[in-house]
Amino acid sequence: MDTLVNLLPIIIMFVAMWFILIRPAQKRQKATVHMQSSLKRGDRVVTIGGLHGEIDAIEDAAVYILVDGKTRMKFERQAIGRVITE
Repeated sequence: MDTLVNLLPIIIMFVAMWFILIRPAQKRQKATVHMQSSLKRGDRVVTIGGLHGEIDAIEDAAVYILVDGKTRMKFERQAIGRVITE
């Protein structure tokens, strides 16, 4: 019983860290993976490097982005940071 009482603060700290740090990070990661897998042609996106463009074509692991309507660049899907919804 004394062992359980001594471990209780550590267990409470672990549970608190789970809800404060680990769980929200897992939710963000899941949302990012879902967004990257549901990309489609015509979506306006921003890469993790800050480049704005429109998706021109999609391959299994790569995305082609049109920048300023004429420059076509190839990026990995993981490089897409967010989709602009306006």
